[in-house]
Amino acid sequence: MGKRERAKNRCPGCLMSVPLCLCASIPRLVTRTAVLILIHHREARMPTNTGRLAHQCLVGSRLILRGLKDEPARLEASFAGTPLLLHPTEDAVALDEHFQAKHPPPYTLIVPDGSWRQASKMGTREPSLQSILRVKLEAGEPSRYQLRKETKAGGLATLEAIARALGVLESREVEEELGKVFALMVERTLRSRGVSPGQR
Repeated sequence: MGKRERAKNRCPGCLMSVPLCLCASIPRLVTRTAVLILIHHREARMPTNTGRLAHQCLVGSRLILRGLKDEPARLEASFAGTPLLLHPTEDAVALDEHFQAKHPPPYTLIVPDGSWRQASKMGTREPSLQSILRVKLEAGEPSRYQLRKETKAGGLATLEAIARALGVLESREVEEELGKVFALMVERTLRSRGVSPGQR
């Protein structure tokens, strides 16, 4: 099947192949934390992109394209609550059990989305992000994202990273709901490729 035919056979909502459509399983989660996903334009229409899926799950979240020629990403100078950039630099503050005591809610969680190389540049190249507090996840279970080869040790898919961050900033229930739809997307994609989950 050619590229055009595959595109025609995709659900316009979740971008999965129609027989694998996730739309009926996507939760609508309301959170105090505003989530802003800064997505590289090359990722926006890829069915294996998980940032877009996270956006569909989180009511009130925003998806902003980055990397379009002559069209800079438009970020507001002010954000609702304390802005946090999920960007694991050396000086980033760990999202742990003590975080909220030191940095009270509410928050706007800003998440770069793209390949590791694309995402790592966003925090330094966007002027409006320069002074924002960097945060990072604590070490945890390895990624369950089996659809692309991870180039960085400990790397996570965007939806996994958002889920773990909201597990700290919101609740474990939000983290678990995001985890369920993520696992379903991975499982259905692998099966469409003739691969059983865990086989790789």
